[in-house]
Amino acid sequence: MLRLTGIAGVAAAFTSSLAACGGPASTNATGDSTESITAVIGYGNNQTWDPLQTASAFSMAAILHCYESLVEGDPITREPYAGLAKALPADVSGTSFTFELRDGATWHDGKPVTVDDVVFTYTRALDPKENVLVRTFFDGWLQEVRAAGEKSVEFVLSKPFPYALHRIQTVKIVPKHVFDGKWDDAIAGKVVGSGPYKVVEQAPLSHTRFERFDDYNGPRPGVYKTMLWNSIVDAAPRVAKISGAEPAAQIVENIPPANAAQLEADGRTVEFADGGNNLWLMFNTTHAPYDNKLVRQALHHAIDKDKLIEVGLKGKGTAGVSFINPNLDTAQPAANDLAYDPGKAKALLAQAGVTGLKVTLSTSNTTLVADCVNVIKEGWDAIGVPTTVDTQDTKALFSKLDSGFDFQVVATTQNAEQFGNDPDLLIRYYYAGAGVAAKYSRWTGGDAQALLALLDEAASETDDDARAPLTKQILDTLADQAVVYPIVFTHNGTAWDTTTLSGVRAQGYPGINLNQAEPVA
Repeated sequence: MLRLTGIAGVAAAFTSSLAACGGPASTNATGDSTESITAVIGYGNNQTWDPLQTASAFSMAAILHCYESLVEGDPITREPYAGLAKALPADVSGTSFTFELRDGATWHDGKPVTVDDVVFTYTRALDPKENVLVRTFFDGWLQEVRAAGEKSVEFVLSKPFPYALHRIQTVKIVPKHVFDGKWDDAIAGKVVGSGPYKVVEQAPLSHTRFERFDDYNGPRPGVYKTMLWNSIVDAAPRVAKISGAEPAAQIVENIPPANAAQLEADGRTVEFADGGNNLWLMFNTTHAPYDNKLVRQALHHAIDKDKLIEVGLKGKGTAGVSFINPNLDTAQPAANDLAYDPGKAKALLAQAGVTGLKVTLSTSNTTLVADCVNVIKEGWDAIGVPTTVDTQDTKALFSKLDSGFDFQVVATTQNAEQFGNDPDLLIRYYYAGAGVAAKYSRWTGGDAQALLALLDEAASETDDDARAPLTKQILDTLADQAVVYPIVFTHNGTAWDTTTLSGVRAQGYPGINLNQAEPVA
C-alpha cells in the first residue's frame, strides 16, 4: 500500500531543472516570515509523487497544497466543500450526480483545467489494470465518470454510496496533457496541479520548495510567496529546527512526546492529535504457525499496551481495543479487545499446539517504532517466545515485502486517515484490493472473502442506524482474525512558533496543512 516505487534515482533528473526555478538547493529558511514559511516533515520526500498511487506522508501532505479534487475536505473533520467543482451537488443519494467545473481554473503551466482532465484522471483511478491505490476506495460503487457537457462531468454509480463526497476527496485531478503515458514523471517528483502552490524544486531526502501559484482562483488561495519543506527523518535534528530563541522553522510535525516540554519552554506551541495513526502487527498467513488465528491472537495478548504507551510513547497513545481508534466518532469496541493477558497468550499457543516458537520481528526504523518495539519483544520473550528484531529503513522493508519476502511478523506504522475517516475507508485501506492484508499477509481465502462481502453489505446500507451493527460485526471479525491489527494508536505531535504563524492545527495523521495558515505580522 505504500507504493514504494523507487524515486531517488529518477528524481535527480527533475532536481536540476526545478532548481533553476527555485534557486540554489538549500534547507535553510530564507526571506521574511510574512512572505515565506519553513516547515519540517518527519518523513522522506523520496517516495512516489503520483497523486493516485502515493501513501507517502510527505508527498500526500505536499499534494494537498498543489493538486485539487472536485470535492475538498477540512483536514480534521473531512467536512466536504467545493474544490475544482463550482459547487457541491444538491443530492448525492442516488446513482447519478453531476459536477460543474470552477470557472477559470488553470494548471500550473497556464493551460485550462478541462472536463477531459477529470475523465482522464478517473478513468485511470477506476482501471483494474492500472490498479492504483485510490481504486480501493471506489471499487464496488463507482461505475464511471463521463463528460456531461463542456464544463460538467457525471458520476455514474452502480449503487447509492453514503460516503461519496468524502471519497471524491481522495482523487486529485491531474492534467492529461502532462501525464498521459508519462506516469514515471509523476513518480519521480514532477508536480503540475491546479492548487494554490506549485513545486519548483525537488531534492530527494533533503527538501521540496514551493512558490505561490498566483493564478489560482479557488476557495483557499496561497498566503505565502514561498514555502520550504525540509525532509528530516531523524528526531533530534528535526526537533532542533523548531528549538531555541530563533527557530529555523515555523512548524515541525512528528514531534516525539519526550521533546514536548523542552519546546514549550522555548515558547513553542505543541499539540498532540489522536486519530488513525497506529502501530500495528502484520502476520504472514502463508508462514506457519501464523496461518493460525490463535497464534496471532496470542502474540497480541502478550503485549503490555499500557507499558508501551508509557515507555514508548511517553503517554501519547491510545490502546487499540478495536480496529478503529476508540476516540473517533465511528468507533465501536470489538468483542475481543486483545488486551494484555500473558496467561491467555500461553493458553492460546497451547490450544494451537505450538511449542518452541521463535519469532523474527521485522520493523521500520522510524523513531516511533524504535521506541516501542522493545516492549513488544519483552512481552513475547516473557511468554517463552524468543524474539529477534530486524530493523531497517521503511523503504527497504517494503521493497523487500514487494519482492515477496517470506517474513514472519512485521511491526510498523501506517495511517489510513490520510485519505479519510469513515469506517469503510479505514478498514478497506488495509483489507481490500491491494491492501497489506492481501498483498503482504497473503490473506485471500474464504475468511477474507467473507469479510469483504460484509464490508460491501455495510457500504450499501444508506441508513446510519442499520449500518452500525454491520460495522460492529466487521470490527469483531477483524479482532478475531488479527491479520493486520493495531496495537496502539499514536498521537501525532506538531509544534509551531505562534509569534510568526497562526491558523494551523495538529493532525491525527502525518504531515501538515498550511492552506489556512497565516503569518503573524
